[in-house]
Amino acid sequence: MSTRGRPRSFDRDDALARVMEVFWAKGYEGAQLNDLVSAIGITPPSFYAAFGSKEAAFHEAVDLYLATVAAGPRRVLQEAATARQGIRDALEESINVALSSKSGGCFLILGLINCLSENEGARAHLRAARQKTVAMLRERLERGVHEGDLSRDTDVDHLADFYNGIMQAISFQARDGATRKQLMALLEPAMNALGPVDTGE
Repeated sequence: MSTRGRPRSFDRDDALARVMEVFWAKGYEGAQLNDLVSAIGITPPSFYAAFGSKEAAFHEAVDLYLATVAAGPRRVLQEAATARQGIRDALEESINVALSSKSGGCFLILGLINCLSENEGARAHLRAARQKTVAMLRERLERGVHEGDLSRDTDVDHLADFYNGIMQAISFQARDGATRKQLMALLEPAMNALGPVDTGE
């Protein structure tokens, strides 16, 4: 006699990681319930028992991505000795992230592209996650100005938006099959936006 519900070996953390991979590859709208349950190896009723809904699972997947995969760019940005080095390191780490998935790109950028009204909850959650990236960049640039490694007239708001845009470009180009060499070629022009290095002479 078969039993209903999740199998005894069900590991929710592992299941969520698999759900994240599906959403990362297919996006919220492209990922169907069959894709999600097949990746986990459970039935639809078990999926709903574990996650509540597709949207709730997506929210959790975004949060997991932020805490794991997306933590690299944030960490190197904060740990670098200067804002300039931090920005460069974060862009390089963004390339690593974009190339780490078979489908290519960043989950936060490619997770939901269309703006269908019925998906507004998922879109808002993803948008809030992306806004954290802009805030993170702005804070590091402001710190660079305060610590003196960036000029006092640096437009931190515009540069934060600009480098967020570069990260998005990295993601889209990686999804289109760009090589590491091609993506790395974006770095020097992007770094020029900070102006010349002050040698103190």
